[in-house]
Amino acid sequence: MREGALQQAEFDGKGSCIRWTEAPGGEPARVYVHGLGSVSAVYHAHIAARPELAGRRSLFVDLPGHGISDRPAHFGYSLQDHADALAAALDAARLTGAELIAHSMGGAVAIVLAHRRPELVSRLVLTEANLDAFPPPTAGSSGIASYEEEAFVNGAYARVLEKAGPTWAATMRLADPRALHRSAVGLRHGSEPVMRSILQGLPIERVYLQGEFSGDLEGRDALEAAGVRVVSVPGAGHNVMFDNPDAFAAAVAGRG
Repeated sequence: MREGALQQAEFDGKGSCIRWTEAPGGEPARVYVHGLGSVSAVYHAHIAARPELAGRRSLFVDLPGHGISDRPAHFGYSLQDHADALAAALDAARLTGAELIAHSMGGAVAIVLAHRRPELVSRLVLTEANLDAFPPPTAGSSGIASYEEEAFVNGAYARVLEKAGPTWAATMRLADPRALHRSAVGLRHGSEPVMRSILQGLPIERVYLQGEFSGDLEGRDALEAAGVRVVSVPGAGHNVMFDNPDAFAAAVAGRG
């Protein structure tokens, strides 16, 4: 495998591939995982390039249906499906004990991965990850999942794209509409056990970043009692890595 080159791994037994780019460096590797309708490098490459994070092998993985990865129509796109595809990428990259830096839906996927394949994950840095099933109606995933699949693919996707903010729209337009809808439905259904319960029980270092403008994190006391370090990031909303990159990089480096 050529360092720094575009990499891929089959994830469905039918030739479909999950893809990532990576920067060479030392172990443990950092694996960056995006949220619903996003792209990993867009949200995280500027963080990985910072001096305090230099020298570590870094992978920017696009989940199935997103970015540069394949988008098979037969795939389920549940959290478990995404976690297994991510595991295929890490296996192909010959990684164990990686640090996962994961945003929003990607955080939920990372939690499920740590549960299903614990040898792959040594640390989680989660940015406003989905922890519960059936998020509030204001959540982007809930808005997408409120449509029937065919209605979303054949019209609502374009309307949602028009109403999305410029940052989200820039990457959402790279996601396959059917995959986007099924991912939103899968996120709404959550995992079994639910992500919050898994996170509280994981025996690894866990950091959870909550943007100041997003309000208080539900269940924060219970998470902290379970050993999760919850960091309230000033001056930030859902996209902490854009709103306060200094604090975000510090948390990834273990200094925040």
